[in-house]
Amino acid sequence: MRDRAVRTAARAAARVVGASLPSPDWLSRVSPRNVVNDLGAGLTGAVIVLPQGVAYAMIAGLPPQYGLYTAIIVPVVAGLFGSSHHLVSGPTAAISVLVASALSGLTLNGISYVTAALTLTFLAGAMQLLCGLARLGWLVNFISHTVVVGFTAGAGAVIALSQTGNLLGLPPPAPAGLGAFSALAGDVPEQTVPSIGLFALTVMLCVGIRWAAPRAPALLLAMVITSLIGILFDAQNFGVPMVGAIPAGLPPLSLPSFAPGDVQLLVPGAAAIALLGLIEAVSVARAIAVRSGQKLDTNQEFIGQGLSNAVGSFFSSYAGSGSFTRSGANYDAGAKTPLAAVFASVCLLAVVVFVPGLSAYLPVPVVAGVIVLIAWNLIDIPTVLGIVRISRQDSVILLVTAGSAVMVNLEFAIVAGVGLSMLLYLRQTSHPRVVPVAPHPDRPHHGLRNVEKHGLRELPGMRILRIEGSLYFGAVPHVSAELGRHSLDCGTLVLDCSGVNFIDLAGAELLAEQAKHLKKGGGALYLCGLRDPAREFLTQSGYAEVLGRDHLLGDPVAAVAQLSRPVNGRPSGGLPMRQG
Repeated sequence: MRDRAVRTAARAAARVVGASLPSPDWLSRVSPRNVVNDLGAGLTGAVIVLPQGVAYAMIAGLPPQYGLYTAIIVPVVAGLFGSSHHLVSGPTAAISVLVASALSGLTLNGISYVTAALTLTFLAGAMQLLCGLARLGWLVNFISHTVVVGFTAGAGAVIALSQTGNLLGLPPPAPAGLGAFSALAGDVPEQTVPSIGLFALTVMLCVGIRWAAPRAPALLLAMVITSLIGILFDAQNFGVPMVGAIPAGLPPLSLPSFAPGDVQLLVPGAAAIALLGLIEAVSVARAIAVRSGQKLDTNQEFIGQGLSNAVGSFFSSYAGSGSFTRSGANYDAGAKTPLAAVFASVCLLAVVVFVPGLSAYLPVPVVAGVIVLIAWNLIDIPTVLGIVRISRQDSVILLVTAGSAVMVNLEFAIVAGVGLSMLLYLRQTSHPRVVPVAPHPDRPHHGLRNVEKHGLRELPGMRILRIEGSLYFGAVPHVSAELGRHSLDCGTLVLDCSGVNFIDLAGAELLAEQAKHLKKGGGALYLCGLRDPAREFLTQSGYAEVLGRDHLLGDPVAAVAQLSRPVNGRPSGGLPMRQG
């Protein structure tokens, strides 16, 4: 019995591993020429992620080496097990600040902050992996672009505020926001002025390098130049805090906590990280795929992200996701396969193993300048302005999401943005437009036109209404009120259902009641332009018989022409005339 259970478990594990394996379509793209391209792209990626890894780890509240460990382990697993040829995963600004937000204020049950972060990473990875294995890739379609823009803008503001203590050169743990300035209420520490100077110089250098040489690694160059200036003027002697040396060697093995109390405490934050990580990765992969022409498998991308975080948590890596900056640079540098991400990790590993002491000369205010620039880049001002200009509804979603991120926390911001989006969508679908229409006298075969918009007169004894939305239980109260308002004095009511995608039981019952009411008053209800799903439901549910099969007509224009022909020598209607 036990052997059978073991064999069953082994087969189940094999199925999971088999389902996790990516399609090896990129293997056919491996060639000597493409390997050279991938190697060049990998070198570029390593240069870009070196300063980012240090900065992102500090955003997450972790020692700087954990950002580099994440940039070494996560891209390899995500690249080899994902579906995108160009996506580069690793530490990102939004995920880093979400890690810090999820762990801040928690009372950890005897585990260190680092262990809590690794546990958070494992749980988020497990959730992502389960979503991929369950083929839930379609879920990201419910996260609107506006929510993502609002969340990243809010995250950018939170990240910038979190660096005020480091900007002022306050010792760790440095207070953030107004708390940092209140710490200076008394005497101003001697390191404040040189710290602000190094911060400002870092920002100006980075902006200037990006303007003069857009393809140059601006963040890295600005960090190197400002750090050299700090060494030249002996900034450390003036009390400016330094990052400190990174431990040399390979990413050490680590073990998340599996204690039930710790897991229960961290699950909500892990769920938020898993959701945002999947949104980021799929959004970046899709954006690059549009340029490369590659067809993506969203479910496989979920699996790649989940495995990278789950595996990374055992190698001192915290939660990561797809990076737009590094993925875009990877594609522009000529990468052809996921081997580019592998080469970038190998190059970064060489830095960690052979020259880890470089970070000992890196001033904290310099890193703060890099982080603030990263935060500024998260705020997509053109897109924000476009949303505000085009849509009031999306503007509200954007404001609520970004405001929640700053005023409450980032986990709540995601829930608030998605929840508000769904509520507004449901409100919109539950209030479909019901408008009077009629054929145009000069172009009677060109479809039915809005009576009010085109100044048309309706047919005598007949009212034609177009329903612009589905007839489901949520829309029934609104549609019922609109039908009652529009069809009080009509003898014949014709519903143009060409805009009705589907009808459910509540919608069919509404139509039956309307038909019964009109028949009692000597009138009739006709449906025209029914789409196949709606017509099939009415037929299969028996409501077609209740309404009368001869009252289910085809093309709206032909139906109106048929109903308006004279019957037994008496006209039942005629073509409308212009008002006035």
